[in-house]
Amino acid sequence: MEVAIVYFVILAAAFFFLIVRPQRRRVTLHRAFIATLEVGDEVITNGGIFGTIVALDVDRVDLQVSSGVVITVAKQALAQAAYAAPEAVEASDDDADDHGDDTSADEAGA
Repeated sequence: MEVAIVYFVILAAAFFFLIVRPQRRRVTLHRAFIATLEVGDEVITNGGIFGTIVALDVDRVDLQVSSGVVITVAKQALAQAAYAAPEAVEASDDDADDHGDDTSADEAGA
C-alpha cells in the first residue's frame, strides 16, 4: 500500500512539472504579450494571418492585413509578434534566387 502511495506522488509530481508548469508559463507569457500590444505592432494570429494593428479595444483588435483591408479579431486570437527584419527577408530572397538559377542551369546541362 505504501509503495502505491509513493508511485502516486511521483506520478503527480511528474504531471505537475511536465504538464501544468509549462502551460502556466505559456499562459503568463501570452497575457504579458496581449498587455503590451500597441497600434502599429505587427502580429500573427493563431490562424496564421499576418497583420498590423490599427485599433485596439478591450477585447478586440483591428488588423490591417493588406492595403485597405482591415479585419477584426479577438485579442486572445493573437499568437505572437511578427519580427521579420526587411533586410533579412531581402537577403534570403537573393540567396534563393542565386540557388534557383544554379539548379536550373544544372538541370539544363544534365
